[in-house]
Amino acid sequence: MVSSASEPRPVVGITTYVERAAYGVWDHEATLLPRTYADAVLRAGGAPVLLPTIGPALPEVIGRLDALVLSGGADVDPANYGREAHPRTVSRPERDASELGFLASALAAGLPVLAVCRGAQLLNVALGGTLVQHLPDVTGSDEHQPGRGVFGRFEIEVTAGSRAAGILGERTSVLCYHHQAVDTLGEGLEVVARSADGVVQAVERPGEPFVLGVQFHPEQDADDDRLFRAVVEAGRAHAAARGVLR
Repeated sequence: MVSSASEPRPVVGITTYVERAAYGVWDHEATLLPRTYADAVLRAGGAPVLLPTIGPALPEVIGRLDALVLSGGADVDPANYGREAHPRTVSRPERDASELGFLASALAAGLPVLAVCRGAQLLNVALGGTLVQHLPDVTGSDEHQPGRGVFGRFEIEVTAGSRAAGILGERTSVLCYHHQAVDTLGEGLEVVARSADGVVQAVERPGEPFVLGVQFHPEQDADDDRLFRAVVEAGRAHAAARGVLR
């Protein structure tokens, strides 16, 4: 249920990109985020707060949040899981370090976490897993990243009884843009969705708190806010349990 205008909104931190960007008369390094993430959190009843991924994550920031969204973006540095970089891997080590810190603090605090695309990969790596660095080498297809800046759409199968199935049903259509994916699974995670070619499309930690990673991009579908509503409501419950809902 989405909150009314008079109800307190759970505060949802969203990690950001650090990229070179051009806008107006400027062309320089910027902390940025596609607006679709903030819009999705707002529609779902949350209050979005952007988290710069520069330098170490500050634990006191997590203490002011009710939920965390790990956003998409560049590849996770394979040094984080003991591999050499594939020629097509493009990573942001500073962002990795910052987001791994945010994630560790969130997990330690029992904060609800929704991890999107790169975020799902980072979640898997943080828990000791590894990644396929270039899916076309494995699948022989570019279905998951059909063109520069072009999202693919396809159906995925979701495991019955999982948290993801409770939110999305056992079959759903998703938008994707990725060339990497979960390989060896991180400790405590379960694969709960795959595409027809076997590529992992969602992972989760069973039970509480809410920890769910999706390889696809729910923030790009303004007609389907189910995942964002779920993490916002989990954030509301987490805040209420601590007696701090603002």
